Amino acid sequence: MSEEDIRATRLEKVEQLRQLGMNPYAYHWESTHHAAELQEKFADLPSGEEVDLEVSVAGRVMARRVFGKLAFFTLEDETGTIQLYLDKSRIQESMTDVDADAFNHLKQLTDVGDILGAKGTIKRTEKGELSVFVKKYTILTKSLLPLPDKWHGLTDVAKRYRQRYVDLIVNPEVRQTFRRRALITAGIRRYLEQRDFIEIETPVLQAEAGGADARPFITYHNTLEMELYLRIATELHLKRLIVGGFEKVFELGRIFRNEGISTRHNPEFTTIEIYQAYADYNDMMALTEGIITTVAQEVLGTLQIAYQGTPVDLTPPWRRVTMHDLVQEYTGLDLNSFQSLEEAKVASKKAGLEGVEDCPSIGKLLNEAFEQKVEENLIQPTFVTDFPMEISPLAKPHRSKPGLVERFELYVVGRETANSFSELTDPIDQRQRLEAQAARKAAGDLEAQGVDEDFLTALEYGMPPTGGLGIGIDRLVMLLTDCASIRDAIAFPLLKPEKSESSPESAT
Repeated sequence: MSEEDIRATRLEKVEQLRQLGMNPYAYHWESTHHAAELQEKFADLPSGEEVDLEVSVAGRVMARRVFGKLAFFTLEDETGTIQLYLDKSRIQESMTDVDADAFNHLKQLTDVGDILGAKGTIKRTEKGELSVFVKKYTILTKSLLPLPDKWHGLTDVAKRYRQRYVDLIVNPEVRQTFRRRALITAGIRRYLEQRDFIEIETPVLQAEAGGADARPFITYHNTLEMELYLRIATELHLKRLIVGGFEKVFELGRIFRNEGISTRHNPEFTTIEIYQAYADYNDMMALTEGIITTVAQEVLGTLQIAYQGTPVDLTPPWRRVTMHDLVQEYTGLDLNSFQSLEEAKVASKKAGLEGVEDCPSIGKLLNEAFEQKVEENLIQPTFVTDFPMEISPLAKPHRSKPGLVERFELYVVGRETANSFSELTDPIDQRQRLEAQAARKAAGDLEAQGVDEDFLTALEYGMPPTGGLGIGIDRLVMLLTDCASIRDAIAFPLLKPEKSESSPESAT
């Protein structure tokens, strides 16, 4: 039977229910227990035993088995499943005043996918299945579309993301991922609030995008008659708050970047940015370790995890190593030893680096070598420190290493998970760097940003020494829930319209 035929049949059942005086789309149901609670409470109930305790449950019918005067439904709620044990004589005795033919209507007018409420006592069947021995039932919502044939879920990857609601219905482990995501974000907020950080919301619509190298989304405000950008970072406004006198601030929220889509990138994603006055990037390393290890222990109960089959030990302290030393470790290149950029390029090519001809500086070359040869090898938590100034326009110059800045990125399982600076507080230096960035934008660099004059004005009033930290929430969730793709960690990832997709693989 086609899906259209099934829907037509179920619409007929909706009409039959209404003719019987029943509302197939109820307004309310009062439950006394969830499935998991009952399973735990009566885990030791012997087979064949019944408890004289009336309970009320509600959930979706995931399976139906009907045998003459008996029926067994598997009911699933948010916490798990429990069986409904439906005996014709018991139901007819209890529901005569509601529906004289209640059991037959149950058989004829319910389907897998319907949402039911049921009241009864607790009984473990002779076969050992804990059940609600039903006295009364109510169809709370009549489902018109069939669930996927197989209980264990959708196999079409694109459909799983596109119809996440179906994915959640048939794949309980997906619900567990998003439940854990909620626990992770709550744990991060709790950790920070216990240390006197406060969360302050900053604008999503901005007149000048800034705080990162990324291509922004552009929109238009009709009344103000001006173009606006969706924020690419929360950094510059949170720093304004530090200028204004707050000492510990953060925001956990959505960021928007008009960039490519991959297993690690979604144009709309979630970060937390944290700023602490009178701190530097060393303090931020300690804060990063504390946040991640605390939430991992709270949510998973362990710091020994596995990601896609690879063991990861989150036990602190994590390795701290400079970008230069890592490049030398994995390529043999000591980029501090070359007298000229051309010499460095020749050596880099011999070391197997590609596309180095256009690198304008040794600092850029160092970063290119790191991205090509190092980062995928950083499986255990590693703080990569001391970046080239050319790629870090908002970070403070390193106090002892010319040409570098005080910055770290945290890598786990080969991907960046956090980014931090000793924040640049010199307004003159900051202006020069932003103007250099604006020149790149004028030359056609779509990821470079302009000069935020209001932010520079704020710096001229004076910002105390400040440590800043950004953590990618989606990537942290991927790590702690073992998700292979960022789309598994985001409830509703951005997708092309269905008609534009050439194959399911485009969503992987």
